[in-house]
Amino acid sequence: MQIPIFPLNGAILFPKTNLPLNIFEKRYIDMIDYSLSNNRIIGMVQHKEKNKLYDVGCYGKITIFNELPDNRYLINLEGINCFKIINEIDSVHKFRICEIEIFDRFNGDNLEDGLKSKLLDSFKKYKKAKNINVDINDISKLNIIDLLKLIVMISPFDVSVKQMFLELESYKELYKNILSTLEIELASNQESASIN
Repeated sequence: MQIPIFPLNGAILFPKTNLPLNIFEKRYIDMIDYSLSNNRIIGMVQHKEKNKLYDVGCYGKITIFNELPDNRYLINLEGINCFKIINEIDSVHKFRICEIEIFDRFNGDNLEDGLKSKLLDSFKKYKKAKNINVDINDISKLNIIDLLKLIVMISPFDVSVKQMFLELESYKELYKNILSTLEIELASNQESASIN
């Protein structure tokens, strides 16, 4: 399968999540036009140094789009599945197109909602430390799996950390790794606050 790729660091898409995007750069406006005239699919990928792409991303389908008078697009991308990049395709387009292999990730793996309170407690502290603008009462209504995905998507974790979360094989691993990352980041935040 060949799909257009949107390399946007910090913007992680998971299967069964929604990612709103504001598209304003010319080559990515062209990418949206291309996607809308084909199957509405776009792959989200993080990139490394020297414009190299990480191998694993998640592709989604444009479910809502709004073309604005200044030619920007506001779109919603709904995550479908994870993929691995096989190779980049030479094309006449200014955006990147890659041959991908789709694989199931985060499917059929459940967590007990009882684990949610510990996760929420850690995230409340992290939200306060990082000044993240999200209503805890609203997100506490989510099931634990949707909460895990949301935390990764909205938190200012390093690109390599977000990528690591996407490459995990199960929600159990995701839960453990998010908890430990929140704890590490909170400890680091307290240490730098005490130094200052």
